[in-house]
Amino acid sequence: MPLYSYIALKQGKEVVRGEITASNLKDARDVVRKMGLVPTQINEAVDIKAKKATRLSSLSLSEKIDFISTLQILLTSGIPAVESLMFMEQEAAKKKIRDMSKILKTQIMAGSTFADTMARYPQVFGYIFIGLVKAGEESGELEKTLDRIKNLLEKQANIKGKVIGTLMYPMFVIVLAFFIIIIMLTFVFPAFKDMFAQQEKALPWITSMMILAGDYLKTYWFTIPIFVVAVFAFCFLMINWQPARNILDKVVLKVPLLNNLILYSNYSNFLSVLSVSYDAGIPVVDCLHLAVITLTNSVMKNKMSGAIVKVQQGMQVSQALKSTGIVPKMLLFMIATGEQSGRLGDMLEKGVNFLDRTLDAIIDTLTKMIEPIMLIVIGSIVLVMALALYLPLFQSYMN
Repeated sequence: MPLYSYIALKQGKEVVRGEITASNLKDARDVVRKMGLVPTQINEAVDIKAKKATRLSSLSLSEKIDFISTLQILLTSGIPAVESLMFMEQEAAKKKIRDMSKILKTQIMAGSTFADTMARYPQVFGYIFIGLVKAGEESGELEKTLDRIKNLLEKQANIKGKVIGTLMYPMFVIVLAFFIIIIMLTFVFPAFKDMFAQQEKALPWITSMMILAGDYLKTYWFTIPIFVVAVFAFCFLMINWQPARNILDKVVLKVPLLNNLILYSNYSNFLSVLSVSYDAGIPVVDCLHLAVITLTNSVMKNKMSGAIVKVQQGMQVSQALKSTGIVPKMLLFMIATGEQSGRLGDMLEKGVNFLDRTLDAIIDTLTKMIEPIMLIVIGSIVLVMALALYLPLFQSYMN
């Protein structure tokens, strides 16, 4: 018999989850009621063996865009979902998409809806994707919703690309500077060591430090990879360990210019999801829950989660967002105007455009500032190395 997962209420307040076997959905509800529970949600579950056989790895952003773009084109052309997935199973360029299409096709043919099938794989699609597809399917506008999702994913990819592109140059310069320093210390300064030793006067302190550092690195060269691994481990810890991530998120919001990049990139994703989900007919509170998922900064996420609670208590969205103290006034004004005029969807879209323009301006400013800053950094390194090499020579000439 099929396996069903259920969510039910015990004594009217305690939420209970579990799995049962029954011949159909109606019998499953009866079984749950006979257990003294009030069923609130019952879905056909995939048994453990099937789960192992149909386990899928997460899709990258580009793979999601490929999948949703192809599916949207096929559905808009009037091809049924099962036939569309069958085509993608056979013709998709990437194996992940072919495997996923096969599994989705099989479960839809077994009687599941498109959204419920996706909901079984939240690690693959993500809760935002699933929530929007479910809303589109229930409203009968799945094709239109898929188009909105495609635009949303493309926008997120664009923002991600801009942020990474902005930070890539300084990271490259830092890595290059690190290797230049290692080469200078381990090969160049030891070559001048004997010549410097012939001088009667004491070496300048900067030259002495460089020679000592070079001797240390030549003797204990294995500390270099250890140091590199330690740096990467520290960065990994700061990003993935939540207490450390909370500290990092607070610090970056206090760094000039970088804080605006973090804030507005998060705002852009947040408002884009809010706009798309609102247009799909999802209730405002659920829209906010989906939008909060996109926030990567823990400080912003905590404040926005607090705003959602206030909206649930009856406060207007604009007032709840204003209470966080981190949302731009222009954005608050646009949302408040939309609520008062009954055109919240239009104003959310205008807000997205406003954030996009602001984010582009911030990225342009950062890009222009990074170049002279990196020149100063590289120039400073070259100056220190040059002084360490040539000061002893100047001393000998002065004698």
